[in-house]
Amino acid sequence: MIYPTQRAAMLVAVAAPVALALGVAVPGGWVAALGWVIVVVAAVFVDGLLAPSLAGAAMVDAPAMVPVGGRVLLAPAIAGGGRAEFAAEVSEPLERTRHPLPVRAELVEAPSFASKNRTALRQAQGERGEDIPQQSDGSEDGALSYTAPRRGTARVSALWARRRGPLGFAWRQRRITTDTAIRVVPDIRPTREQGMRQYLRSTQFGSRMRAESGDGQEFQALTDFQPGMQRRSIDWKASARHLSLQAREYRTERDHAVVLAIDSGRAMADPVEGVPRVDRAVSAALLAAFVALKSGDRVRLFGFAARPQVDSGSLTGARSFASLHAHAADIDYGTGESNYTLSLTALDQRLDRRSLVVVFTEFTDPTAAELLLAAGQRLLKRHRVLFVLFHDVELEGFVAARPASADDVTRANVAQALLRERRIVIERVKRLGIEVIEADPQAMPLALVERYLALRERG
Repeated sequence: MIYPTQRAAMLVAVAAPVALALGVAVPGGWVAALGWVIVVVAAVFVDGLLAPSLAGAAMVDAPAMVPVGGRVLLAPAIAGGGRAEFAAEVSEPLERTRHPLPVRAELVEAPSFASKNRTALRQAQGERGEDIPQQSDGSEDGALSYTAPRRGTARVSALWARRRGPLGFAWRQRRITTDTAIRVVPDIRPTREQGMRQYLRSTQFGSRMRAESGDGQEFQALTDFQPGMQRRSIDWKASARHLSLQAREYRTERDHAVVLAIDSGRAMADPVEGVPRVDRAVSAALLAAFVALKSGDRVRLFGFAARPQVDSGSLTGARSFASLHAHAADIDYGTGESNYTLSLTALDQRLDRRSLVVVFTEFTDPTAAELLLAAGQRLLKRHRVLFVLFHDVELEGFVAARPASADDVTRANVAQALLRERRIVIERVKRLGIEVIEADPQAMPLALVERYLALRERG
């Protein structure tokens, strides 16, 4: 497609006052201005034909994954060399640097294929937080710069390329359809550091998970029957041979099955201390998954809202953490109510062995709490269930604040009533046999790991 440059548009605009002046001075002279316009249009057409071709294959150099808060540098190029200007249509959650909304008309010079390595180096610098030299137009060595403020999958749906003609009167432009996905995943650097520190600490103090006698299914040894043992543990044949009661001891299996189920419904999208609950849940889940994989357990990441959304399947081995990390990017921010009945029932049907099911959730009304209790009770028949709840620091702040007006007193009373209802639901959950962790947002990741290690040692 050919269209005029700003220079050509100004030349055409000049014809209007000239035609008016000629029409006043010399009747019929305005036709000369019309001829001027025709000449400019012809120049635009010829200049567009002389502009370098854009028919070559297009490509865009983009990272497959980027951590939340990181910078993304898109490096588009067209085969055949030459200089071109590019813009890109990029969906959320990526945001254009210095421009909150996607800007199709903002174009930067294209890098050559030979500059790919330099672009990759600068991208790595950006991920490490180093300063990147910028050009006067805000671009960075010809790359389109974006930021990733939240998790999700962004798509580069199209590229716009254009080249100017040699006379400067016309652009030759081409739209190139692409389908490049960029996953914005949680930043796992703090997770790895905390997880490794917690894992090493459990090793140093001798509290590392080990094979212990418990309620597992793997036979360990015969032992004399002691008061307090279950009668079903008696091995009657061995007792007959030894002429004394012998009991079977079992040890806990090493490859425990751990399911990290993250509710991404509307209640979990609300922020707590400035960060959505679902983001804090993902960070805590990844830390627990890291420790579990290092300990030899099987880990499954499950995300749900109105219906199941993400299921990584059971993974084992520390190298599987990258797969969990990628699946965590697909856990979206929901706007509707969570369907506990459908989602947790579907999860139960996919599990073929007894598992530790860790449910990250939040409830805001009694109806949702009742549905959550019913779904948790069904899970409890086959699995060990652990609910993870964040302290509602906002309500607690209203209650603890010193009232300065009547509105503050009313606000504190309402907050106190909501906290009381929440406490009642939590106590009902505990009476069902479901374990609950309730901690501050900042302390939740380590609290979850400590509880997981304690449950694992108990078998």
